[in-house]
Order: sequence, then structure tokens, then C-alpha cells
Amino acid sequence: MADLPFHDRTDFDAAERGFVAKLTPALIRAADGGVVWDNDSYDFLDGDCPKSAHPSLWRQAQLCAKQGLFEVTDGIYQVRGLDLSNMTLVEGERGVIVVDPLVSTECAAAALQLYRDHRGERPVTGLIYTHSHVDHFGGALGVTDGTGIPILAPAHFMEHAVSENVYAGTAMNRRASYMYGQLLPRSPEGQLGCGLGMGTSAGTVSLIPPTLDITRTGQEETIDGVRIVFQLTPGTEAPAEMNFLFPDHRALCMAENATHNLHNVLTLRGAPVRDARIWARYLTEAVALFADQADVAFASHHWPTWGRDDIVTFLSRQRDLYAYLHDQTVRLLNRGLTGNEIAEAMRLPPALEQVWHTHGYYGSVSHNVKAIYQRYLGWFDGNPAHLWEHPPAQQARRYVECLGGASAVLALAGRYIREGDLRFAATLLNHAVFADEGDSAARELLAQVYTRLGHGAENATWRNFYLTGAAELTGHPSAAATDTTSPGMFRALTPEQIFGSLAIRVHGPNAWNERFAIDWHLTDLDEHHRTTMSNGALIHEWTTSGDGADLTLRLTKQRLLGLLAGNGVDGVNGLDHDGDLDVLRRLTAVLEEPTPDFAIVTP
Repeated sequence: MADLPFHDRTDFDAAERGFVAKLTPALIRAADGGVVWDNDSYDFLDGDCPKSAHPSLWRQAQLCAKQGLFEVTDGIYQVRGLDLSNMTLVEGERGVIVVDPLVSTECAAAALQLYRDHRGERPVTGLIYTHSHVDHFGGALGVTDGTGIPILAPAHFMEHAVSENVYAGTAMNRRASYMYGQLLPRSPEGQLGCGLGMGTSAGTVSLIPPTLDITRTGQEETIDGVRIVFQLTPGTEAPAEMNFLFPDHRALCMAENATHNLHNVLTLRGAPVRDARIWARYLTEAVALFADQADVAFASHHWPTWGRDDIVTFLSRQRDLYAYLHDQTVRLLNRGLTGNEIAEAMRLPPALEQVWHTHGYYGSVSHNVKAIYQRYLGWFDGNPAHLWEHPPAQQARRYVECLGGASAVLALAGRYIREGDLRFAATLLNHAVFADEGDSAARELLAQVYTRLGHGAENATWRNFYLTGAAELTGHPSAAATDTTSPGMFRALTPEQIFGSLAIRVHGPNAWNERFAIDWHLTDLDEHHRTTMSNGALIHEWTTSGDGADLTLRLTKQRLLGLLAGNGVDGVNGLDHDGDLDVLRRLTAVLEEPTPDFAIVTP
């Protein structure tokens, strides 16, 4: 900590450069009056760092909290601090191209209006999604309905946007409420942001499908007179992602592949494990392709970097960061160390530790190393004792019994707390809570330990996880998570993706003895689909006829979405069909709703 250059104000100068205007007040509401975003709630960050925060994280939060409209270079602007991500606006011949329209439609609309208030009522003439995470497409309908404009995205964008935000969306959203600290108060003792930005907005999520896929590096497109040259970077920060250069502006967009922090190889909310090796290689390629053509590099989060030499230094250090973590993790796993052991042993080179943007405010060295291990060797560390362990609650009861009962566990935990070993105190107390979730003394003591661990964390997402766990242990209500399975998302799905999202809701054991086939003729698309219930699995296939189906339905895609959203039984009146409509009831009877607020810190 003493070696960190707190006196260096370079990042603060960069974060304030090009400032045009703030949104005042920085409060965005939904149509019903509910608060979607409140950046003013972070005004406390103007003060000195308190004892309840890591000084390095406090500094990062101060930088991320800066909000408003900023000029990046002539003709390119960013709105920062009005959601987790940045929205970039590139002026064309007739209007403005929007890059990454934030998480929610309300925030996107407010950001666009802030731009128009200072740059004029330019129409949106193009939309670009840098990658397949919700904070880069969710606000699309807040800036355009998509009619008559090109919408660009990297190849396979829709596939990955759906698999991450819909299929596993409920579990990810629940864990995201911990990761982003959505139920925590914004205060020196509570949520300080998440390192990548201040948090996620609570508005309406939408998705407009792309009209033009970027399929190769070097592909060049012109939108509203603006030339853009693309670099595909699949498997980096997202499964579908791309960097791109505006050559006539000498401006390079690095998407989320190079931001002012160590990013996640695997997010704490859950996601496919990213490839740190490929990530580093694409950063090397970006330098080779674009560095000599760029005077500024900006990203979908944080603040830009200006000057060719500074861009190369920044991207090179980011590259070295991911390459080092990858190579050293693989070196040590090949020497027989497990993921946990490697994470404990890993240290970054001093030259990387001493610069701010390599610090783990969002990702961390510890959990990224474990993710790299997982990518290569999976969850199993090779020790047979870990091959078939009891589930957490059953295992905890046995541990507590072996240690002499709950009172003995609490006494031991108290000793470790006094000795400063909060990590093992948390382990012991977690066993006590899982052995008996009604043990109020264990819950209270574990909450105290989590609070202390959170206040000492440099990593914002670790802080939020610890403090949210403490809040839930002491009875605070759960916060509403960003809903990435909203109607706005589902309307954008292909029929195949819709049936896929239906299949993961089937309660398998309840469907073991069901056998039926439903043909779905989507009249507006002139597509024929069949779903067959077979041994508890709902199988989808394309079909050309209704032969062999127990029920054939002729309906529009919109009517299909209505049926599957819960109107299946009540909405059958007047439905054009052949066969037995009771089959539809049998299908809906075996569907299970996900649990958006499942327990995390208790059994």
C-alpha cells in the first residue's frame, strides 16, 4: 500500500478531461416514479477515506463516480456515471451513432437527452453493441426502436446474450445482487460501487437483435458517413466481443477488453470462464493493428487514455497482466498445485503492482487464478476426498458435531477473530450457520466477521459480497436484481431460443411419465417447430408437417410469448389448433418457475 502513488493525479485529470456537463440532479426515474439510478447518492465520496474502506478502492470509487457528458475527441462523446457502463456517441453526417446503450432504457434515454441538450437534436442513425453483456445492450429501446437503422454486433452475439442472460439469468441475477451490492446502502460503511462502475440500474431491460454481424477482423463498415474498422475478440471479456477503430477520428474503442482495473476471468455472479491466454493475444493484436492510427483509446467503462505512447503502455500492461496470470497458473498446476494453492501463492510482478489499472477492483488475482485452473482442470482438484463430499448443510452438521457442538465452534471462532484470522473464523462460523440456520449467535458473529472482511477489501465485488452476506444474516430484505429475463429480452429471442428457455423450466421428475408432441406453426414467420416431451426432457426440432403431433397450434410469435409467460391455460380461447388442447395444460403443469431470491449465506 505504501508503494502506491496516491499523489499521482493523472487518472483524475483523465477522468475529468473533456467535461461538458453533468446531469443535475443525477436521478433517473421510471414511468411509475420509482428510482432507476441515483448517482448523487455517492456524494459522500468527496470526503476522505474512512476506516471502513480500503484506500485504494475509495480512490477508484471517486474516479468511477464522476458523471456527465464528456468529449473524447472531435465528434465523439461519452456519457459516464449514469449506469454501470459508458454510452458512447459518435457524430455522423445526419445524426449520431450510439455505442453500448447501458443497462436500462430509462438510463439510456436520459444519457441521450443529456447529449442532445448540449449537441442538438440529432437522430440516432446507428447502434453498436460491443459485446454480449446486458450493460451494453439492455437500454437499446431507450434510444431507438431500431427501425431503418443498422445495428451492429460481433458474430454469435444473440446466442451468447441469451445463454447468459436468459438461460442462467435467474441464478446470475441473484448472485449479481451480492456482487453489485444492490441491497446495501450507499455509504462509507456500505456500497462504494463495484470497481468497474458504481452499480447496475434498476430499470427496464430490452434487446433489439442486430441487423449486421461483424464476422472477421479487418471488416470495415460505414455508418452515417463514419468509417469503422473492426477486430473480433471472441473468448476475451465476453464470448462475443469486438474492438474497433474510427480511423477518421483516430479513436480506438477497446470495448471491455482493457479497462482501468484487473477484470474478471470468471465473474462472481457466474459466467462462462474466459480465456486469459486469448485475451492477452488479442490485446497484442490490437496494439499491432491500431496503435499507430489512434490518438485516443476509450472503453465501455472508465475514462480514456490519450497519446500513442500512453495507449501502447496501457494496453501492453493490461496484456501482460492476463498473460502472466494465465501462464503462471498453468505452470503451477503442472507442478501439482491446486487452484486454491496457486491463488494463495500468486504475486504480480512489482512493475504491474505499482500501477493503478492492474489492481483487482472488479476481478481479483485470487478468483481469476481459480478460474484459469477451472478452465483447464474443472472443479475437481484430484484429491479423492473431494470427489464425493456431503452437501454444505450435511457436511456442516458433522463438522460442528466433531468440534464439540455449536457453542464450542463459536468459542473457537471468537479466538480466531481475536487473533486476526478472520478468514478461518468465517469458515468455522459458516459451518455453524449451515448446521443450524436458526442459531442467532452464530449468524450475528458471522455477520460481524463478514463486515470486517468487507471493509478491508480492495476488491469492490468482494466487499459487496461480504457486506450483502452480513446484511442477509441479520435479517435485511433482499434487493430486487436487474431483470434480464424481462419481456423486452424475450421479444428479441428466436423461436429456437424461446423453446430452449422453456426446456430449462421443465421439472424433470414430474415429467418422467409424460409423452406428447406439440407442433407450433408460427404464422407471422412461416416457421414450423415441434417440441416433444421425452423422458422428462423437452426436445425441440424443426418440422415440415403436423404428422404425429398430439396438438398443432397456429399462432404468431407474440401469441407464443404470451402463452409461455403464464397465459397458456387462460389464453387458449380462439387459438387456431388441431388436436387435444389438454396437451398444452399438461406441458404447463410440469413447468417450474425459477426462484429469484434463493438462499446464499444460509442453507
